[in-house]
Amino acid sequence: MASLVRTFRPLARAARSSSRTVRPAFTRTSPQTRCLSATMPRRELDIADIPPTPISHLSETEMLMADSVQKFANDAILPKVRDMDEAEMMDPAVVEQLFEQGLMGIEIPEEYGGSGMNFTSAIIAIEELARIDPSVSVMCDVHNTLCNTALLKYGSEDLKKKWLPKLATDTVASFCLSEPVSGSDAFALATKATRTENGYKINGGKMWITNSHEANFFIVFANLDPSKKYKGITAFIVEKGTPGFEISKKEKKLGIKASSTCVITFDDVEIPKENLLGNEFEGYKYAIGLLNEGRIGIAAQMTGLALGAWENAARYVWNDRKQFGQYVGEFQGMQHQLGQAWTEIQAARALVFNAARKKEAGEDFVMDAAMAKLYSSQVAGKVSGQAVEWMGGMGFVREGLAEKFFRDSKIGAIYEGTSNIQLTTIAKQLQKTYTR
Repeated sequence: MASLVRTFRPLARAARSSSRTVRPAFTRTSPQTRCLSATMPRRELDIADIPPTPISHLSETEMLMADSVQKFANDAILPKVRDMDEAEMMDPAVVEQLFEQGLMGIEIPEEYGGSGMNFTSAIIAIEELARIDPSVSVMCDVHNTLCNTALLKYGSEDLKKKWLPKLATDTVASFCLSEPVSGSDAFALATKATRTENGYKINGGKMWITNSHEANFFIVFANLDPSKKYKGITAFIVEKGTPGFEISKKEKKLGIKASSTCVITFDDVEIPKENLLGNEFEGYKYAIGLLNEGRIGIAAQMTGLALGAWENAARYVWNDRKQFGQYVGEFQGMQHQLGQAWTEIQAARALVFNAARKKEAGEDFVMDAAMAKLYSSQVAGKVSGQAVEWMGGMGFVREGLAEKFFRDSKIGAIYEGTSNIQLTTIAKQLQKTYTR
């Protein structure tokens, strides 16, 4: 992975040799305009003189990402989706291929073995994967937008040198925040850390932890000083296999079944002081910031899911299913539903990409991320449910993907902040503006 070209060479060849699904809402930027999210962090760039461009415009690199991931997802993941869902297990070959294709180190700099791309490229990859399988998409999302970002932002140079090359090439990461008593009230966590002569000792338990079955790298939040309440929360890095660390239960879920969700326990888990992530007592700040970014990723997962559900059903009603002598999709009532659903999907995508662009530009994106996640999850649930109905019996059976998209959509309103939490965030931001 010495360079971006080398990283995506197998994907680029595949994209050139295949016909890409039409993506009417997203186009390449023209030579006369410059996309605000091209590559570098916007805080180091004066954007005042850059002509504004539609948020639907993608740079050449971003378009390559979209084409490449789409080809990879259709060829390598689609044939395995149903089997992985039924087995409730991610195929190890799929995980290996995600690393091989550079999709687990999208924002990791090339000097650490990553792809060195921008945040929007990660969002594009997450959306494209979700069009085929939201379970694979969320593995990529959590690994990139939460775990890689945490290490890049808050890790010491020694931790970066040790872990970033692994996270880019062969080591899955997991983000351990939620607990039985702390879901929406994330800072009510009961897991505790104490100082030892050589570092720290962690005791407690975590619940609903994504990627935990496949991961070997865990970012764990624990309270180092309960007297400080949430301000005592501190972040640590724990390796799988550390004595006292145990994955005690793998949940059986309604949707995203191939994505592992486990209970983790910590029984006198001792870690060296070098495994402190950032500074003591700042874990709560890190968690808030990381989840704000992560919500854009979940929003992209939901728009990808909605696109996948819509496309799957649209192809069926316009090409396969006939009633009363014509394709079902030719009836005006069905056309209106298809048109309405497509409009809502594109509105959700506009919120997602606007939030991503604002994040890259160094602007305040907290409310934008909340709106994107809220609306995208609503649209995903609505469209995937309609898609089942459009396809009739074929939408209801497990032979196809329609019912799976419907089941998978429900989690979008729950994890990384429920819909009510997003509404509260939006309202609080508005209150700051409109309170005298």
